Amino acid sequence: MYRSFLLTAVFASLGVSLLAIIDDCPVQAQKSKSTKLQWYKGNLHTHSHWSDGDDYLESIALWYREHDYQFLVFTDHNVLADKERWVVVDKTKGKRIAFDKLKKNFPGWVEARNSGEQQEVRLRQFSEVVDRLGVTDRFLLIQGEEISDSFHKHPIHMNVGNIQELIQPRHGVSVFETIQNNVDAVVAQRKRTGVPMMIHLNHPNFIYGVTAEDLMRVQGEKFFEVYNGHPGVHNSGDETHASTERIWDIVLAQRLGRLDLPVMYGLAVDDGHSYHNIPSRDSEPGRGWVMVRGNELTPEAMVLALERGDFYSSSGVSLVSFTNHEDHLEVNVAPVDGETYTIEFIGTLKGTDLQGTPIKDQEGQPLPTTHAYSEDIGKVLQKSEGVAATYNFTGKELYVRARITSSANHENPSEIGDKKQAWVQPVVPQN
Repeated sequence: MYRSFLLTAVFASLGVSLLAIIDDCPVQAQKSKSTKLQWYKGNLHTHSHWSDGDDYLESIALWYREHDYQFLVFTDHNVLADKERWVVVDKTKGKRIAFDKLKKNFPGWVEARNSGEQQEVRLRQFSEVVDRLGVTDRFLLIQGEEISDSFHKHPIHMNVGNIQELIQPRHGVSVFETIQNNVDAVVAQRKRTGVPMMIHLNHPNFIYGVTAEDLMRVQGEKFFEVYNGHPGVHNSGDETHASTERIWDIVLAQRLGRLDLPVMYGLAVDDGHSYHNIPSRDSEPGRGWVMVRGNELTPEAMVLALERGDFYSSSGVSLVSFTNHEDHLEVNVAPVDGETYTIEFIGTLKGTDLQGTPIKDQEGQPLPTTHAYSEDIGKVLQKSEGVAATYNFTGKELYVRARITSSANHENPSEIGDKKQAWVQPVVPQN
């Protein structure tokens, strides 16, 4: 059974040093080149002209670097930016707007040619963009892929961070098997190469393709997107479909209370596709991110810190610290003038009824949705207003996580009416 970790952090402003202690983590970090620990802000889900985004890799990287991110993972669909590729400017998703911006921001860098009456531009490869825009210890670019698979009409998309070789979709005879087969392919590549890489399930409610029952049994990966910035992925669900947070709690309760599997962590991401008309209702950058605690800005360090659960996810709320002691979990918010905060500790108690029942349509036929479960799964164990709160473990909890919600609306939300939030990862109290 996964055991809890101990995290103490002192946060002054984005990217500054902090001190922390980690105790009994499930994944052992490599020895650090430095004992200095920092928060690193990053986005794990990004699209470009290499698939269905509307901008060039280098322009996207520049946006994130100028907006105080420390790392960015490019995750185009079923492709790596590792070969020579020319495209017709006017047939790209970004057309002339993206091309003119590229020339303005990178004079002397753009390689273009005429092919008959059409103008073509060479898409820069990932390694070239790293050389141009990466800054040691300040801004890291990580190669990724969105493995875009499906089972019947169910889209099954999974992001791989720090991938070394392209992985083709593995398919399967069910949603669960399709997820597991793709996870197994990443695990095999990681084992063969010796390079730390992570895989996570994307937007489970996109076309409502993945249920909690599909996700709870997966082995070899421990992440999914609890917040995705794309306006079309239904984070909050609907009358017959569970929200992503509800899915998270069902998965946690089942994995810890019945399946003897590790916790699953919740990520916040952008899933950016559109970069030219911000803000709008397109899928744009800057909506969701992770704050990772690490001792060096390298792909390996980021992957290992995420696997330790040494991070929080955010759509706008920043934390001063979150600390998991033997007997309590403590959260401290970095307040913004004019905002108030609600801190909720959410969990499931041991002995809770974990049996689910299918949701049926008007004809009494089961719907392919997450089942209905007891309201005691993922219930609010404690709620308070303010910038700090402590939850004292009783020994009865399967897990406890925290959600912090600001009174302020998200400036450019995934769903209209979203508040700025942060999610502290689930911990398993020691008995």
